[in-house]
Amino acid sequence: MLILIPMDGDNEKASKITTLFNVQKWALAHFDAGEVQSVSFFDDRTQTGEDWIDFIVLENKFENYLDFMEEGMMVLVRREEETVEEIMEAFKFKELDEAGI
Repeated sequence: MLILIPMDGDNEKASKITTLFNVQKWALAHFDAGEVQSVSFFDDRTQTGEDWIDFIVLENKFENYLDFMEEGMMVLVRREEETVEEIMEAFKFKELDEAGI
């Protein structure tokens, strides 16, 4: 599974999730067999080179997420998690909220 996260930088351990308005880098996490296999960072989400991204995790439920849904992504929203590591741990244990219309 591929999971996209808007971040305030490209440090996997220190950078934090941010709003779509303030995004500086896009983290793309490859999640397989219950573990994060890799995390890559991109300046623009269209630069990932992937045809299909399964999930996007947003900073809050007030973000404009309809474009992501139209692209077929399931939209999740963090609770208190901030770093890629915390978000992926929450994803693993289904502790992220679904964005609803």
